[in-house]
Amino acid sequence: MRSSELARITGVTVRALRHYHQIGVLAEPPRSHNGYRRYEVRDVIRVLRIKRLAALGVPLERMPSLLDDPGDDGADVLDRLDAALAAEIDRLTRRRHLIAQVRAERVPLDSPPEIARFLALAADSYPSPDLAAFDRDQSILLAHLMGDSAMPGMKRFYERMSAPDLLPALTSLNVRFLALDDTTSPEALTALVEDTLAVLIPVLREFADTDTDAGAIPPLIEEYSFLFDAYCATVLNPVQRQAIALLDDRFEASVSDGRPGRSVSGL
Repeated sequence: MRSSELARITGVTVRALRHYHQIGVLAEPPRSHNGYRRYEVRDVIRVLRIKRLAALGVPLERMPSLLDDPGDDGADVLDRLDAALAAEIDRLTRRRHLIAQVRAERVPLDSPPEIARFLALAADSYPSPDLAAFDRDQSILLAHLMGDSAMPGMKRFYERMSAPDLLPALTSLNVRFLALDDTTSPEALTALVEDTLAVLIPVLREFADTDTDAGAIPPLIEEYSFLFDAYCATVLNPVQRQAIALLDDRFEASVSDGRPGRSVSGL
């Protein structure tokens, strides 16, 4: 039989047969006088065996031994395949859980679902969409650098900062921050910094004292803190950046255990 007939019988493509020949799992058959390959029943069986191994996920390079060595029971291959499948099942299970979270919270798909609801609450109070986007983007970067292990503590922090007793004060501070520009007096800038500290530092200290997940800042935050500065430089004016720098300096001095997050409003 020709390659087209073998392919039709076994349910593979002619291209696949050529590939089997190239890698050595299927021997080249003799050719007829007109140059066509001539396959026999044993080739049909060989291809069916190859298909069975492929269905299990056996790599093609491991097939020759399994096909030709009666003593090779493939136990090592099965162990590796089973481990790989278990890992894949775990990955898919986590993905389904994540999808369920996003669906249940009705939050944007591109934000960490654990904090997306709180970002949405805060965004409703922002005086401008640009400032809301700025806080969202910083939060996405922060969540990545903090890592999954820190996410429960980060979620509790964002929940606290979104609470009704804090949100109005933070909204007022955001309005004042947005108005900062080169016409802002030094006194107004200092007043905003002091008022922001008065709202945030008690909460940050409370959080650091009571939350068991609030420990040392993860290494990635320390290593890539420059990313936050670089991002601020692209979206904030010089006076707003000066306010951020002053707040950072004061946070460092005032919160002994570090701070869970870093943004204009503390959200």
